[in-house]
Amino acid sequence: MASSIGTFDANNQVEHPQNNIFAMIILTTLFFMWGFITCLNDILIPYLKNAFSLSYTQAMLVQFCFFGAYFIVSIPAGNLVSKIGFKKGIITGLMIASIGCFLFYPAASLGTYALFLGALFVLAAGITILQVSANPFVSALGPAKTASSRLTMTQAFNSLGTTVAPFFGAWLIFSEANAAVQSDATAVQMPYLLLALTLLVLAVVFTFIKLPSLEQTEQSPPSIKTALQHSHLKLGAIGIFLYVGAEVAIGSFLVNFLHDPAIAGLNEAQAAKLIAYYWGGAMIGRFIGAAVMQRVEAGHVLLFNSMMAIALLMIAIFSSGQLAKWSILAVGLCNSIMFPTIFSLAINKLGNAASHGAGLLCLAIVGGAILPLFQGILADFVGVQLSFLLPAVCYIFIGYFGLKGHKPRNLPLEKQ
Repeated sequence: MASSIGTFDANNQVEHPQNNIFAMIILTTLFFMWGFITCLNDILIPYLKNAFSLSYTQAMLVQFCFFGAYFIVSIPAGNLVSKIGFKKGIITGLMIASIGCFLFYPAASLGTYALFLGALFVLAAGITILQVSANPFVSALGPAKTASSRLTMTQAFNSLGTTVAPFFGAWLIFSEANAAVQSDATAVQMPYLLLALTLLVLAVVFTFIKLPSLEQTEQSPPSIKTALQHSHLKLGAIGIFLYVGAEVAIGSFLVNFLHDPAIAGLNEAQAAKLIAYYWGGAMIGRFIGAAVMQRVEAGHVLLFNSMMAIALLMIAIFSSGQLAKWSILAVGLCNSIMFPTIFSLAINKLGNAASHGAGLLCLAIVGGAILPLFQGILADFVGVQLSFLLPAVCYIFIGYFGLKGHKPRNLPLEKQ
């Protein structure tokens, strides 16, 4: 019997190597797709900002609605998957995400910004269900001690999606009849229609494939309150909130940062393509990190990357020209291992409460909605370059989590 997310035990790993390899391969397609879709927001923001004559704060509502869905949907998603199981959860998430992409077509035809925001919310709701279903599943497909490495490897394919997306977006959105300066938003119709059809095909594929069953534990599933007894889970949730907020905020402002004549003076299409270096660095770093964390403690790697991210942001803020340009893009390399490492360290030794912990960590992804909005407010008042001080502060806490905060203290579930 397939396990539901409400009864998943992270300490009982699946030990069927051949089945696990096939499952890992097919699950990486999901990580690729939601990375691809999430990164398209970085192209969508400057496009809609011009199309609707928005301020920076108004443009950041794109990320607010997208990542706000994680906050609203994560707990209901966990409850849904606890009833229907991992596989059906994945299929449901793909179907809802497909509907969200389809909604871009009427939103563009009507030329209403609010409808775009609604479509983004529906799209993100589907991706949230995918996150709640897939992340703990990947963690279970092998030994617990290499869970960070395994999740980092699948996240590398998430980064492959974010690396490819800027070229896709720049080609189909910004290059279409100078779409960046059009008064309408119809250039997004074809890209998101193609995404909708792709997600629909994936849903059909997952309907017919067979995934390994995760054993159901005999204990009654613990409550969220029980999961929160673990201090490292609570600190991990804060870490996810700050990391996702920092990563998304940086990506959201890259086009505008690189457009600044004092930095690179690039137009929107040129800057959009350079976003690939930011996300490409994350992809390369995740492949390297997956290998490094086979030998080096994950917390130490997280601390090192956090300190490097702070240093690079300081250079980008207080310098100009090529130095500032490449420093901000290099932050992507530092981001590489952060999400999967924080995630796996936060659910470590949660026992039968790991699924609730995963739901709470997905809830914390709402940082991607809130922090970019605050950076937008900062950018309106002090300028885009100085606004990057906000993500720099976020990395300080992430460094603390890697140094000390990830270590389990009170573990009541181990006595069950």
